[in-house]
This record gives sequence, C-alpha cells and structure tokens, in this order.
Amino acid sequence: MFVMKTTIFSVIATALSCLLLGAHFLRDGALVAAFLCAVAPIALISRRRAVLLILQIGLLAGALVWAHTGAELVEVRRMLGQPFGRLVAIIGGVIAWTAGSSALLSLPRVKVRWSRDAKTAARSAWAFWLTFASLAALQVAISPPMLLPERFLSGAGWAAVAGLSAYAAWLVAAMSDPGRQPRLRLFVWGLFSAVFFGQLLLGLLVDGRFLMTGELHLPVPALIVAGPIYRGEGLFMPILLGVTLLLVGPAWCSHLCYIGAWDAVAASKRKTVGRLPRRASWVRVGILAAAVITAAVLSVAGVPGSAAAVIAAAFGLVGVAVMLTWSRRRGTMVHCTVYCPIGLVANVFGKLSPFRIRVDTQSCTRCLACTKACRYDALRAEHVQEGLPGLTCTLCGDCVGACKRSDISYRLLGLSPPRARTTFLVLIVSLHALFLGVARL
Repeated sequence: MFVMKTTIFSVIATALSCLLLGAHFLRDGALVAAFLCAVAPIALISRRRAVLLILQIGLLAGALVWAHTGAELVEVRRMLGQPFGRLVAIIGGVIAWTAGSSALLSLPRVKVRWSRDAKTAARSAWAFWLTFASLAALQVAISPPMLLPERFLSGAGWAAVAGLSAYAAWLVAAMSDPGRQPRLRLFVWGLFSAVFFGQLLLGLLVDGRFLMTGELHLPVPALIVAGPIYRGEGLFMPILLGVTLLLVGPAWCSHLCYIGAWDAVAASKRKTVGRLPRRASWVRVGILAAAVITAAVLSVAGVPGSAAAVIAAAFGLVGVAVMLTWSRRRGTMVHCTVYCPIGLVANVFGKLSPFRIRVDTQSCTRCLACTKACRYDALRAEHVQEGLPGLTCTLCGDCVGACKRSDISYRLLGLSPPRARTTFLVLIVSLHALFLGVARL
C-alpha cells in the first residue's frame, strides 16, 4: 500500500510540475512547447523505464528554466526598486517542487512500476536528450529556421524536436539487438534518403521553403570536397563531415550519406558478397585526385557555374550507373568503396575517431560469417586472421550481428565491447535523427 501511494504521489507531482512548465511556456506564447509539457506525463502509461528517465532529466531541466526565469524577474524588480522577497519564495518553491518530482521518479519503489525495456532505458534516455539538445539549439539559435515545420507554423519546430527525440529513443533500443541491427539500419538509412530527396522534390516543385537555403545544390557527395574548391567558399558541408568523422568515424558512409543507401540496396540484391580487385584502392585514389584537380581547374579557368553543374551531374549519374551494374552484380558496394571520393576521405580521416571494430583472434573460429555479411569488402579472410578490418570498413556493424559467438565487436578506449557498442549506437542514432530533421538541400 505504501509503495502504491508513493507511486501515485510521484505521478501527481510529475504531472503538476509539467503543467506548471506548460503554463510558463503558454505565458511566453510558446503554444507548442506548452502543449508538449502538458501531455508529457501521459507517456508514463507505457510503463517503459526510458520514459521515467527522460522525464527525470526533463524535470531537472525544468527546474533550471524556473531558476533562469526567477533570476530575470528578480533583476527586473530590483531595477525598478520593488521588493522581491515574496517572488523569490514562490519561484524557489516551484523549483524545489519540480526538482523534487524528478527525485521521486528515481526512487526504487517507483522505478519497479516502470520496468519495461529496463535494459535499454539508459541508452534511450541518452539518445532522446542528446537529440533534443542538438535540435533545440538549432530551433533557438538559427534564423531562418532550419527545422521544416517552423518554416510553415511558428513554434511547430518544437513538435519536430520532440518527435525526432522520441524516434531516436525508440531506434537506439531497437538497434540494441545485434541480429536485428543490419536490416533495421538499411531501413532507416533508406528512410533518411527518401526524406532527403522527397524534400528536394517538394522544394523544386511545390515551395522553396522545403530547401535548406532556398538555393539548389546538386546532391552529389563528391561536391562536399570539390564544391568549396570550385567556389572558393562554402565550408559548411566539409565542416559537418569533419565533425561527424571525429564523433563516429567512417560511419558517415554507412548511416548518414543520402546516396549510400542506394548503393546498399543495389548490393543487397545479390545474396553472395563479391570481392573487389586489388587495384581498386588505386582507382579510388585516382578518382579523388581527379575530382579535386578538376574542381581547381574549372575554378581557375573561370568556367561558369552552369557548365560546372553539368559536369558534376554527369559524375553523379555515372555513380548511379556503377550502383546499378557493378554493385548489383558483385553484391559489394562498389560505388561507396571505389567510385565515391568522399568514401576514401571518410575511411582515412575517420581513423581520427576512437571507435574501432576488432576481431578476437584468440577465440575466433574462422567461420567467416562476418566476411559474408560485409558489403564493404572490409573483412576478407586475411583481415579476420589479423583481427583488423580493412580500410573500407565503415563501422556499419553488420559483421557484429553475423557473429554468433560475439568474437567481433566495437571497441572504444578502455570500455568493454558492449559499452563501446552502446556508446556508438547512441551517437550514430542521435546524428541520424538530427540529419533527418534537417534533411534537405
């Protein structure tokens, strides 16, 4: 009976705290934020431990919001020469109640009532708030709005922030099963590509607000490097790529590239995985060099942008042809591992990230199930023997799901393999949700 009363009081305290926060946002005219705060406690019905953790952190953040608001109101009263003792007492009480509500949710007798998916709750909460913080920063600081709903309805960007954060929380839990990850990764990667190009078409055919800047840029990955060389400006995408490589290494190529999903689908049409010729590594170096030199020559020669765009479009179309022919026939992602210049950049500079895939050579039985799962030709027999994937590894994780003995795993500094994989999943899923929120040109 005592446990039940404590649980009921915790729910009531949480609901009241959320309603008070909603009233605060409503007073400021933030209707969507107010609505989200008001309905947030309804998620407790799910009995999921992740919801409990998410609300705990949210209530602590709410206490900070009240503290900031209180400080501003006190400063106003002080400047006007008015007393503020009662104000401090009221705001202090609200802060204590909000923080206390968070503390109540952490009680063991309360947590036991929310036990569904307890094993993945922490990573879901981390993914939720990491995604929320990233998107909220864009929502608050960037003008014109980067989040699409905000461009059509003021305040609607917060709905996108909440929705994508909840999506990240669900996805990281779903991908926690190594056996399920490969198929799910391909699905959500394809979803990202569909959203990206869908918004491109809407921007071209319906409304320019669907485009990121209102200006069209060809969706060819090679232009991430070649474009700034030709224009002499526009470093946003190279910087974004660089930051991503530092965080998750070459996983850009297996989770975040809007074109790579096409190559994955094409290669998956063949059940067996082919091998690339040894000279393929030199071919990709030559293609990267050609892309850089061509961009520089076009810039120095003063070639008009329209002509340069035709050349870039032709390069992109040849890449699609590579997918439909060689990738489809070999069962290996030839476009990503040979033709795309950004693939080589990601493979090389992705080594700056501390994440790695390693094979435990002491316990590995050399069944080579991992080699049959690798569409990037990064796990040949000699790689398994050495315990190190080849340069073309993109940390996709398909090999981890294929290994029935857990002899192949993610590594990160001094963390255990399961913790390293969890950390990787939280980061890559949060980045995926962030990219999905701004997936347009």
